[in-house]
Amino acid sequence: MPAQSVIVLFDVGKTNKKVFLLDEQYNIVWEQSQSLPETTDEEGEPCEDVEKLSNWVQRTYAHVLTLRDFTIKAVNFSAYGASFVHIGKDGKPVAPLYNYLKPYPDGLKKRFYDTYGGEVTFSMLTASPVLGSLNSGMQLYRIKEERPELFLQIQCSLHLPQYLSFLLTGQKYSDITSIGCHTNLWNFSQDHYHEWVYREGIIDKLAPIRGAEEVVSVGRMVSGIGLHDSSAAMIPYLESFQEPFVLISTGTWCISMNPFNHVPLTVAELQKDCLCYISYQGRPVKASRLFAGYEHEQRVKKLAAQFHKDPQYAATVAYNPDIVSLVHGQRAEEDRNFEQAYHRLILDIMTQQAASTQLVLQGTDVKRIFVDGGFARNQVYMHLLAAAFPHIEVFAASIPQATAIGAALAIHSHWNSRQKPGDIIDLKFYK
Repeated sequence: MPAQSVIVLFDVGKTNKKVFLLDEQYNIVWEQSQSLPETTDEEGEPCEDVEKLSNWVQRTYAHVLTLRDFTIKAVNFSAYGASFVHIGKDGKPVAPLYNYLKPYPDGLKKRFYDTYGGEVTFSMLTASPVLGSLNSGMQLYRIKEERPELFLQIQCSLHLPQYLSFLLTGQKYSDITSIGCHTNLWNFSQDHYHEWVYREGIIDKLAPIRGAEEVVSVGRMVSGIGLHDSSAAMIPYLESFQEPFVLISTGTWCISMNPFNHVPLTVAELQKDCLCYISYQGRPVKASRLFAGYEHEQRVKKLAAQFHKDPQYAATVAYNPDIVSLVHGQRAEEDRNFEQAYHRLILDIMTQQAASTQLVLQGTDVKRIFVDGGFARNQVYMHLLAAAFPHIEVFAASIPQATAIGAALAIHSHWNSRQKPGDIIDLKFYK
């Protein structure tokens, strides 16, 4: 039996590191997952162990090359954003892979924004709410100001997806999906790096920009340069649907993304936690965020304790319109059983979700809303979302490993002789 032609996809999340082999029909034909222990930076803050991560990527890739049932045509990478790997002249990291949740000094933050036009003006230009270390460009600014000796050692700072590609190709690049995820680096109105990147000498530490659809030759195969994971997960939808849509990606955060909304962010939108990503095609994607997955998890634990249920019981609660009518407008203490209390919880979340999603819908002719992630499997959430947007078709979307598939689609023409598949996404319609 001839060996299958496949692409290797590395998908690096904060918790799980995964690798997949996809055949030309985009079926997953081999996979492996690894959880790596964290380390700490010089201040004792937890962070990714970049040495362990590097070793895992290189070791896993070497193993994949020995699998005789497969012919490797290409490799690509997706990883979480807002994270830099700082490498020296020898190509080795010279600093920790700082955690984007690391607290940021208030004084340094104030000095930066005071120098560059104030928080409001600067945030509007860079489509980045003020988020401290989560604005990854601010991590470089902090190194320059607080650790100038380390700043001098840095030959190049690579966004995490591009560092993974560098490990296998030796080529240093930046990609627009990583630059465009609330980094404080990009001036969206002028479509190039913000002035501060040049004035502070940060530009000298950044690799040249290359398109997410471009590849680098590695022997007899090719490698992509990697993508930011949220942007990669959007690609299957952009490839499958031409009519305007919003994607609500649900997990700890529920992020409403509208790739068809090109209106610049307003001050009011920034204050309500809106931002912009940049798609792999280089276009702005207006997004709004809601901490709903976390809120759901915490409140379900309280309900479970109150009604003496296992927290997993919430997943069995079926949507009941009669309960919705009963509990609508009631106070929490009036709920008489778990089912009623749970419907109230989702009603509360939906009030916030509808407002959050509406922020990115304004001014666009969106006909469909797709929901992926955990809430896509939640009947109560999906029915209430459909009720909140009666003039828009609402679908629960299911796509296995959307991030990896998106990274494969980005470089499809370089490794796959077939047409792009049109049936990657399973949809369930909710009236």
